[in-house]
Amino acid sequence: MNRIEKLFLNKKNTHKKVLAGFLTAGDPHLSATLKFVAALEKGGVDLIELGMPFSDPMADGPVIQRADERALKAKTHLKTILGLVQKIRVRSQIPILLMGYYNPIFKFGVKHFVASAKKVGVDGLLIVDLPPDEAKILHQECRRHNLNLIFLLAPTSDESRMKQVGKLASGFIYFVSLTGITGAKLTQSAKIFSLVPKIKKMSKLPVMVGFGIKDAVTAKKLAGVGDGIVVGSALVQIIEKFSPKIAAKKLQAFAHRLSNVILKPAG
Repeated sequence: MNRIEKLFLNKKNTHKKVLAGFLTAGDPHLSATLKFVAALEKGGVDLIELGMPFSDPMADGPVIQRADERALKAKTHLKTILGLVQKIRVRSQIPILLMGYYNPIFKFGVKHFVASAKKVGVDGLLIVDLPPDEAKILHQECRRHNLNLIFLLAPTSDESRMKQVGKLASGFIYFVSLTGITGAKLTQSAKIFSLVPKIKKMSKLPVMVGFGIKDAVTAKKLAGVGDGIVVGSALVQIIEKFSPKIAAKKLQAFAHRLSNVILKPAG
C-alpha cells in the first residue's frame, strides 16, 4: 500500500474527503514549485498533482498551457521534475501524482521512467493521452513498482469504458466533470451527480472529481458526490498573477478555504 492508497483509506475511515491540488512543475521555476507544494500542504491539500510540462498540452486550457510554456522556458524536463520530487521527499510525505502526456515518457523510456519515479518517491501517474487499451506496458511497470496508474472518465464515457478503467486503474479514478479542457466552466453538475455513483458501483476505487472547480462553493458541491476534488487552474492562475513569494501565501490561504468547506464529514 503506497501513500495514495493509505490516504484514501484514512479518509474513508474518518468519513472525510480528499483535497488534491495541481501545479505545473517548474512554473515559473522549480524552486518556486517546491515552495508552492509546501504552501498547499500547510493549507490543507492532501495530495499533490504535479504537471509535467509538454509542448502540446491538448487536454489543457489556456491557463495551464501558459504555465507549461513558462516551465519549458525555465528548462523543466522529466529529470529535473524527478529531482524536484526527491527534494520534496526530504521534508514531506504528502502523496505525489505526476500528470502529463505520453510522448516525453516514451522518449525517456517507460521502464526507466517508472523505476526512476518510484525511486525518488512518486506514488502515481496520470497520462492523459494514453487510453486504457493502449496502456499495457505502462500498466505492467506501474504494478511492478507499486505505483498507482490513474485513468480519466468523463460524462461521455460509456459503461464499457467505465468497466475497463475500473479493472486497470489503481489508487483512484479521476472523473472529469465536464467535456472540455481544464479551466472550463462547470455546467453539467446534474449529470455528475448521476454518473459518479454509477462509476462507484462498477469499481471499488475512490472517485475524485476535477475540472471546473474554481471556488469554495463549487468545491463543496462536488466534494459531496465523490471521494474528493482536484483543483488545478484556479491555483495556476494565482501563480500566474503574483510573484512566487506572494503566490505561496495566496495558495495556502485558498487551499485553507477549500479544505474547510470539504472538511465536514459526509452524512
